[in-house]
Amino acid sequence: MNTKYSDLINQTYYFPQEEFTLNKDNLEFHNIDLMKLVEKYGTPLKFTYLPQISNNINKAKNWFRKSMEKNNYEAKYYYCYCTKSSHFEYVMNEAFKNNIHIETSSAFDINIVENLLASGKINKSTYVICNGFKRDQYIENIARLINNGYKNTIPIIDNYEELDILQDKIKRKFKIGIRIAAEEEPKFEFYTSRLGIGYKNIVQFYKKQIQENKKLELKMLHFFINTGINDNAYYWNELVKCIKVYVALKKECPTLDGLNIGGGFPIKNSLAFEYDYQYMIDEIINQIKIACDEAEVDVPNIFTEFGSYTVGESGGAIYQILYQKQQNDREKWNMIDSSFITTLPDTWAINKRFIMLAINRWNDTYERVLLGGMTCDSDDYYNSEQNMNAIYLPKYNKEKPLYIGFFNTGAYQETIGGYGGLHHCLIPQPKHILIDKDENGILAFDVFSEQQTAEDVLKILGYDKK
Repeated sequence: MNTKYSDLINQTYYFPQEEFTLNKDNLEFHNIDLMKLVEKYGTPLKFTYLPQISNNINKAKNWFRKSMEKNNYEAKYYYCYCTKSSHFEYVMNEAFKNNIHIETSSAFDINIVENLLASGKINKSTYVICNGFKRDQYIENIARLINNGYKNTIPIIDNYEELDILQDKIKRKFKIGIRIAAEEEPKFEFYTSRLGIGYKNIVQFYKKQIQENKKLELKMLHFFINTGINDNAYYWNELVKCIKVYVALKKECPTLDGLNIGGGFPIKNSLAFEYDYQYMIDEIINQIKIACDEAEVDVPNIFTEFGSYTVGESGGAIYQILYQKQQNDREKWNMIDSSFITTLPDTWAINKRFIMLAINRWNDTYERVLLGGMTCDSDDYYNSEQNMNAIYLPKYNKEKPLYIGFFNTGAYQETIGGYGGLHHCLIPQPKHILIDKDENGILAFDVFSEQQTAEDVLKILGYDKK
């Protein structure tokens, strides 16, 4: 009988896959022996495989290049990294090896941009796309960047008042964009995004406040929807409306030459994940070109702001199963040595699914379980796997420790979880290691942060004050 965990995976999915392989009965991720990581660094453990950041960036740039060639699309593509997905320096250092641009969301992002400029990671030709609702400090920082000569800094206008506030602070002519307030999917509790200006108001807004203003140069129309770039009627309907606005605005505004389609590329969240990136890009480029050709206007340069897609598939977390609790005749709880709420908060906040696999014991028989975290919160659990919300793992055996991995966790989890701060029930932040690879394929490991100590937590709480 096929009762081993490896049999279950092979019967359920195509396996091995590009990033996942098996060495005897231990899992490897991008040829990294995960059990050796456990043996060297212990658990719970977070890790970031840096080369995957560059891999994904260059895949996307290649897809857009192919699509533009196929469609005779005579404009440029600019890949921007959405910093809010992960602000860490190690992410920026890897991402900006690839001649890309940057999108910001709040005031401190500009301080990061200035740091990147000072260190030579980016330069004055790098586009800095400034999104979000802009409070005073954000406005001040954007103005400082532009006043210091960084002409490719483009604040994206979110509301009618922002324009006047920016003009008060910026001492020279500057470029701007306008964000469209997209209509949300019918299942949403509201109809229109809180960000941006309504479709029907944008051309009039341009004519009234921008057209005759010698200090302003409108360069970009910005479009993004919460549910991301998906092959469904809702996405294509919103994209077509966006393109119509671009065409109408372009006829009034000769300087307009950029269309920002935002972020929203999905990342792999299951071994059964399927998404045709090249097809989606081909269709987007084709739709834009058809509409512009029919209207006899030049096609725009295309900007994207991929965040999760850039960094998500680089991250992972490894836990040990500490104990199994049989709570009734059909529910077995496997307790991990950390907390889902604190280390993978999206599993708790938005029921997000990540790839979850056993790290070892693939040749052992399996059982159906639930996964529980260490906090005393009833919501600290994970049951979002593919098989009808069931999780199957090698059978618990207290004499044979079992380790599990969550993969493609690199976006948002550290910042939402409050990196370096307090966590629910004071569960400590795990150790985090960085994994890199040189030109010869040799892996290098570096401890980015040690597991949080009691002293770290007490200091935050004020107990060490004299």
